[in-house]
Amino acid sequence: MHRHQYRHNRGDYKMINWNIEATEMVNCNCNFGCPCQFSVLPTDGLCEAAVVYDIHKGYYGDVNLDGLKTAAIYQWPGPIHEGNGQMQLIIDESANNDQRSAIQAIMMGEDTDEMATMWYIYSLMAPNKLDTLYKSIFCDINSLDRIGTARVPDVFNVNIKPIPHIVSGAPHRALFHLPNGFEFTQAEVACGTTTTSGEISLQRNNNTHAHFAALHLTGSGVVRQTT
Repeated sequence: MHRHQYRHNRGDYKMINWNIEATEMVNCNCNFGCPCQFSVLPTDGLCEAAVVYDIHKGYYGDVNLDGLKTAAIYQWPGPIHEGNGQMQLIIDESANNDQRSAIQAIMMGEDTDEMATMWYIYSLMAPNKLDTLYKSIFCDINSLDRIGTARVPDVFNVNIKPIPHIVSGAPHRALFHLPNGFEFTQAEVACGTTTTSGEISLQRNNNTHAHFAALHLTGSGVVRQTT
């Protein structure tokens, strides 16, 4: 048994301990800056996004998750907090059955303190869950330069570039710093476009908000760096 396997207790159920360190790349339908980060309603009144996670290090109980990739499509008819959304997870086809179950549990908000992570909240607010897909996930991410691509066959293509300066067109750099964020503490903001060909169709993600973030999450929430 992994030495960290059990830590949390919820009633008679002992929550499995997990830890994820990953690079996240997101494209949503809102204006640059993403109103959600400022506790403001979404630009178009609704929220839809494609997300890719490149896991560098991770475990779920005894299950090693190092080197795996996972992704998701999310769509809400209004702000996320109003719920009634739909979601679909995509897990790297190279993952074995234990790894698939582990990633599924984490991204569905299981073994997580209440409201501690974005995965818990997204799952809670998206009761319409499509079957999880197991496919090849290609991603090429350069967070510092705000450049990235991701592709899942028959699901989506994501292309990210720097925000173009409104006058010169030169790359414009902006960052989020969220000391109490439930997803990350800091992220690079960018410009993204997503095309979809799967069961969830995203129609508004064209040169809209994108961001890159280094994630470090556990069932208790974001792990903050200490100085």
